[in-house]
Amino acid sequence: MKIIGLSIPLIAVIALSACGATQSERAVSGGAIGAGVGAVGSTVVGGSTLGGAVVGGAVGAATGALTDRSDIDLGKVPTF
Repeated sequence: MKIIGLSIPLIAVIALSACGATQSERAVSGGAIGAGVGAVGSTVVGGSTLGGAVVGGAVGAATGALTDRSDIDLGKVPTF
């Protein structure tokens, strides 16, 4: 159960870390999202909230910095 609980936030960090037009924007947004998800995930499994935030922030920032704008391209948004 703990693995499933940790997998969902990790997938969210990877998916959302590409949000941003520039590499630095993706790193900052990935770091912020990762810190939040890491803190919550660590607290849920009984770990250190601060430790989870630090690790999640580092992973999110690295993932955001390493992604390219075209890595996650949803195409045109439909207008109604």
